[in-house]
Amino acid sequence: MSTYSRSRSALALISLALIGGALAAPKKVDGYGPLGVVKGKAGGNMTLALGDAPQSLFYYGVIDNNLGLISQQMFDGLVEFNYSTYKIEPALAESWTISDGGKVYTFKLRQGVKWSDGQAFNADDVIFTYKNMIMNPEARAGDAGNFKLDGQSITMKKIDANTVQFNLPRAAPAFLLQQRYFIMPQHKLAKFSQDGGAKAADINSAWPTNIAPAEVVGTGPFKLSAYTAGQKVSTVRNPNYWKVDASGTQLPYLNALDFLIIRDPQAQVAQFLAGNLDQLNISGAQFPDLKSKEVAGAPFKVIRSTALFGSPPFVAYNFDAKEAGLSKLFGDARFRRAMQGAVDRERIIDTVYNGLASLPGHGVAPVNTQWYTNTRAQLGKFDLAAAGKALDALNVKDTNGDGVRNLPGAGGKNLEFDLTYGTDSSVYPAMATILQSDFKKLGVKVNLKGILSSKLLSTGLAGDYEMILHAFGDQPDPELRKPIWQPGGALYYWHRSTQPASEGAAPNMAKMAGWEKEIYNIFNEAATTTVASKRKALYTRWQLLFAQNLPVTPIAKPENIGAISNKYGNYIYNLGVIPGYNPVPLIFQK
Repeated sequence: MSTYSRSRSALALISLALIGGALAAPKKVDGYGPLGVVKGKAGGNMTLALGDAPQSLFYYGVIDNNLGLISQQMFDGLVEFNYSTYKIEPALAESWTISDGGKVYTFKLRQGVKWSDGQAFNADDVIFTYKNMIMNPEARAGDAGNFKLDGQSITMKKIDANTVQFNLPRAAPAFLLQQRYFIMPQHKLAKFSQDGGAKAADINSAWPTNIAPAEVVGTGPFKLSAYTAGQKVSTVRNPNYWKVDASGTQLPYLNALDFLIIRDPQAQVAQFLAGNLDQLNISGAQFPDLKSKEVAGAPFKVIRSTALFGSPPFVAYNFDAKEAGLSKLFGDARFRRAMQGAVDRERIIDTVYNGLASLPGHGVAPVNTQWYTNTRAQLGKFDLAAAGKALDALNVKDTNGDGVRNLPGAGGKNLEFDLTYGTDSSVYPAMATILQSDFKKLGVKVNLKGILSSKLLSTGLAGDYEMILHAFGDQPDPELRKPIWQPGGALYYWHRSTQPASEGAAPNMAKMAGWEKEIYNIFNEAATTTVASKRKALYTRWQLLFAQNLPVTPIAKPENIGAISNKYGNYIYNLGVIPGYNPVPLIFQK
């Protein structure tokens, strides 16, 4: 077993190459590398925007990005990301060791941590959370799939009041990165759990939106104080928060953090300009107006940075579309490659993002140099003539002269399908319109079908679409996106027939194309090897297969763009629009 001592700084840089070591950390927050964090002063409030009302106040009961934004401020995990490096650091676990060839992870918990109601935090809370929520297949926002390796379960046990241990059936080099799950209070949630005699699915009913705020307790910087249905979520400073700054001042600096529920992106901008919102994640489309106002003397700053996280948009065709002709065509990689030639990425980058985006990777952000393979050549160029020839070669031609190509075969129907997109997005409507227009020039009829962005994932998972415009966020390690990009994965919704027929069953390999089987094997092998160079080679091969076969067609990689009122200091916008990863505990009102 190897052990590495941790420096005094609670946020010193950590290389993922040290995953095999243990790191000891005090609760002092000394700084965030080169980003210029300074000591702040206590007091003041801050208001952020929510795109929609939370469906619940219990993180593991619903898949809800808006709830995630709130939860990031109320709960902690065993480990967390450094705000400037994307590397893993101690949080509720102050240190860890990895032994037995990468199969045993032992976490030493930070002593003296209390829940926001004053109750002591300990190993029982960690075991309770993993057993009843994270590893519970009935928890809607749990992650049970990540706790089975090669069909065998990962087991967890309490060593003592401050130590928990995971035993893996085999080495899993990305396991540490995954332990950012929020830990929940056993003393408040036991009655909803199997430990308390409830059914496994009953955990989803915990903490409805009308719950008394005092029932929702966490270890994060803020605690719930009020919820006004459909309008506002209010949190106040957690007096028991375990972090302090370099001078020993307890964090967070702010007294309160409010979230206004504003569904329309333009309405959010209006509220920001009116001073009713203090910070806003914005798109390239919104950048010029806000930046020009900043230059003219408006009391806020607009900050840009290259994104690792964030969610690059893509289009996906439903390989299992209800109409047989479409299903057959969508499942043909030659068709997807032909249609990629009708995706005008440069125009979308210029007009939708105002140039504040770049060409995407295939499953890995280009800024992620540890894993990224340059596949820009495989993106091809916007060329409707070449795309048309490729469709002709597939016998997808306009056989009746009406200007719309027909599906192959006798009496082929027009090549016409719906494009599902989020109407309330600041970028999807314009992007969908561009795609519709260019596809029409190619002789492909696209009907726009708008829904709320919050419904896109559930629509994809249900297979209730033909073509969809959606996005998944990037992560530092491809292993963390295995459920998305490995055929048969829980989020591999463009080819749902590859997914297991039931919980715990094997994926349907018979439905996979040859390239999908190869990707499936790549992810399985990369998940087990601890040799960094071998993992790199495997993920390089995956990205090349992705670029060639296009399970989805990536469109662009947006920059991070955030606007912040001049009233605040210590605003860092480095990790992208991942809820809560701006270090709100360190933000202070000047």
